[in-house]
Amino acid sequence: MIQRKLEVTYLPYDRTTRVPAGTTVFSAAHWIGLPIDSTCGGRGTCGKCKVRVIQGRRDAETADHRQLRPSEIEDGWRLSCQARVYEDMTCEVPQLLRVPKAATMGLGRLVILDPNVRKVYLELSEPSMEDQRSDVARLRDALTEEGHDMVAGVAVLRTLPPVFREAGFRVTAVLAGEQLVAVEAGDTTAECYGVAFDVGTTTLVGTLMNLRTGMAASVLSTLNGQAPFGADVISRISHGMNGPEAIQELQDAVVGTMNTVLGELYRETGVTPQQTYEAVVVGNVFGIDPTPLSMSPFTPAFMDELSVAAREIGLQIHPHGYIQTLPALGAYVGADIVAGVLATGVAREDRIRVFVDVGTNGEIVLGSAQRALATAAPAGPAFEGSQIKCGMRATVGAIEGVQLSDRVELQIIGGDVPPEGICGSGLVDAVAQLLLAGLLEYSGRFKKPEDVPHHPLHDRLIDVDGMRAFLLADGVYLTQRDIRELQFAKGSIATGIKVLMDILGVTVDDLDEVLLGGSFGSYLNPESAKIIGLVPPVAVDRIIAVGNSAGEGAKIALLSYRERQVAFELPSRIEYIELSGRSDFNDSFISVLGFPQLAPIQ
Repeated sequence: MIQRKLEVTYLPYDRTTRVPAGTTVFSAAHWIGLPIDSTCGGRGTCGKCKVRVIQGRRDAETADHRQLRPSEIEDGWRLSCQARVYEDMTCEVPQLLRVPKAATMGLGRLVILDPNVRKVYLELSEPSMEDQRSDVARLRDALTEEGHDMVAGVAVLRTLPPVFREAGFRVTAVLAGEQLVAVEAGDTTAECYGVAFDVGTTTLVGTLMNLRTGMAASVLSTLNGQAPFGADVISRISHGMNGPEAIQELQDAVVGTMNTVLGELYRETGVTPQQTYEAVVVGNVFGIDPTPLSMSPFTPAFMDELSVAAREIGLQIHPHGYIQTLPALGAYVGADIVAGVLATGVAREDRIRVFVDVGTNGEIVLGSAQRALATAAPAGPAFEGSQIKCGMRATVGAIEGVQLSDRVELQIIGGDVPPEGICGSGLVDAVAQLLLAGLLEYSGRFKKPEDVPHHPLHDRLIDVDGMRAFLLADGVYLTQRDIRELQFAKGSIATGIKVLMDILGVTVDDLDEVLLGGSFGSYLNPESAKIIGLVPPVAVDRIIAVGNSAGEGAKIALLSYRERQVAFELPSRIEYIELSGRSDFNDSFISVLGFPQLAPIQ
């Protein structure tokens, strides 16, 4: 049974959002992009996020009594980060005293720059016979006065005595949330960095971010070091099932790749590991046994977000820095999709949108702020160029675009180089063009040359080892089996979308946009995707490639603890639908294996 969401209205803005019970008023405001002042990260220590509860439950918490005057509490003022929503509420929000720094990120989203990592410069009073507080008490008292809580581990405490005295008690405290990461001599507030990692199946992307300005200092992508253990997630899960040593191999490969990327980022920018205090990582880097994912009921070890000391896996950032991950929505709808939803704003707006990450596993999110659903459809490796006779990864020599008229025009990665094979975007383009040219039936069956004797490309309909095929270039062709592989892949994703639409009770006419995520989605021709039936038949200008949305979401979570909190809440707001064993999936799958008759046969 779906829990009823509660309405929170913010005055004088007259903005309303609907949230699950127990959400804080502070977090509910972030959900609709309404800034409420705060410097403590929503921990109830700075006292700046107060709102006046006009209607609804308004029990005062301990932090309210500590930060607010009795007359304010009597008048209904509460710290929004402590006030939780248990019934419909109306609140008055004071006007911001300052305009918050913001950056445009993701799909044109304005993100408030408020990173989890904070640097606070302090000029501490020196010890005396009259003031014999310990170093840590002296530091904690000063941070409390600035509105920050502090928790310090032994490793950081060891550094306090020499740093304090060498710096004359003029120091910069580095906090990740409430965790004390470092104390540095002098004012180092201008030097504050973090790194966002998108750990994809094929490609790993690292972006070094200036947490003070919100700008990317440098970005680098490379092949995921796990590639030798399999081209897809299932192959790597199979490798991990060989035991602890195999799991360790997978972890060493991905962490090694991340450290290689970090080394290059540091070299390009002059930033040091000691100035890089946090990493937001979208992907599995912890060496968790994946075996349960390989069998029903497909239960992973965990799906929650984690904050882990970087030294636990050997990531080369500050020795006392942290790694933050995002939660998953389901067994095969992971943190990359949560990051993509964060970047695109799906499930936070009134528009009904479909977000699809097309790959070996097609992850789908459908809905709006009213209700959103997610699922994973097993597409297979065709979109990655695998199991295609002349298929290859999207690298130099791969055909990535096809145009058929009275001749064959090819777009090849690398420019003026001979074609060596065809990658996923080229495959989709080629099949769409074959349909438009009338060389491929809507059932997916190639026509014979004698069926289209007057077509200028009829001589490219060839026979390869007793199988019909189409010649794209010397040595590069599509076979009938390749067409079937694509049909199964696109059919699985199209069926996943249809099942979610049926559950939500929406039609194609209700869809405002279709968003294509991931690196493959960036290069996919929207019209071709529509022609083959991969996506619903909306107007082409409403099919939008959103690029590396997972990487964008990781950067957003790095730059804004408010947005990070939104990401943490997404599993409670998006319903996960398991497709395995659903009769409507099997029935719909059969019905969409053919190609939609959208274009006239010439």
